[in-house]
Amino acid sequence: MSTGYIYDEIFLKHTLLGHPENHHRLEAIMQQLLTSGVLEWLVRIPARPATREELELAHRPRYIDAVREMAKQGGGYLDPDTYVTRDSFDVAVMAAGSTIEATMAVLRGQVHNAFALVRPPGHHALPDHGMGFCLFGNVALAALAARHAHGIERVVIVDFDVHHGNGTQSMVTSDPGICYISTHQFPHYPGSGAMHEIGSGITRGNVINMPLAAGAGDRTFQTLYEQVLIPATCRFKPDLMLVSAGYDAHHSDPLAGLTLSLTGYAWLTRTLVALAEELCDGRIVFVLEGGYNTQVLACGVLNTFYALLGDPTIADPLGPSPYPEQDISDYVASLRQLHHMEN
Repeated sequence: MSTGYIYDEIFLKHTLLGHPENHHRLEAIMQQLLTSGVLEWLVRIPARPATREELELAHRPRYIDAVREMAKQGGGYLDPDTYVTRDSFDVAVMAAGSTIEATMAVLRGQVHNAFALVRPPGHHALPDHGMGFCLFGNVALAALAARHAHGIERVVIVDFDVHHGNGTQSMVTSDPGICYISTHQFPHYPGSGAMHEIGSGITRGNVINMPLAAGAGDRTFQTLYEQVLIPATCRFKPDLMLVSAGYDAHHSDPLAGLTLSLTGYAWLTRTLVALAEELCDGRIVFVLEGGYNTQVLACGVLNTFYALLGDPTIADPLGPSPYPEQDISDYVASLRQLHHMEN
């Protein structure tokens, strides 16, 4: 059983001095994979750019052209948080295409599972504008490509980034073959992802948002996965699982406060890998999103590769969260009732 990864040095070219989403994030990851020896266990999948047709699965032509023109003119800002440099259009198109390619490599059986180590991230990008450090919707595009180009009937997207993936949700919410499940800090950027955002019409119930207050911690996530995410995923019966893998819910991340530990993150990833093995022949692809403490980010990605490889090793140099956790039993009951899960 082989684990694939996609990485290309082009992903380092989209960067801005002083911005939290910069090339040092990916450098730290690759150094950790190299020094740990894990890199030599992996199968490298060649990166490739997305085609215009693939980008238009979710993005408006006018927006694609606007990002390309901004880069051509030397760069600028899509919003106060989201920069574009001279190289950003080419890098973002490569990130989108490489996420699709990692997914297709798994679906073609070239590798058993995979991790797309791409940037810029994508889960905040909307059909007609970028935001939250994101230019194009990498995971949403991969899900839609799997549905349209590969004939996959059902895809589950799990998003454990600390921020709600408003862009991903907006791009897939009308597709009855895609289920989007998110845990995220709330109220927090981008302000979306309330519990009662569950989809509508024929896709009602295909969106499962689990907003959390600061300080949620490992036990809270474990309870939500066991009581809500796992039953919902089993009910949907996916043929493929995609994961928006953000490591900014860690207790040492500077931009948020959900207080997971690296051991807690490792439990999440192992649970998702095991769920994919049970439900869809192991077809799961992780895709890099946020994470702004580079030590946490590098170890979190390393632990995810351990999970994909079936290795029990866990790297957690920072230990458990120093903050107390809360009782969420009433909240879980409300979520289960909202999504019609029998007790």
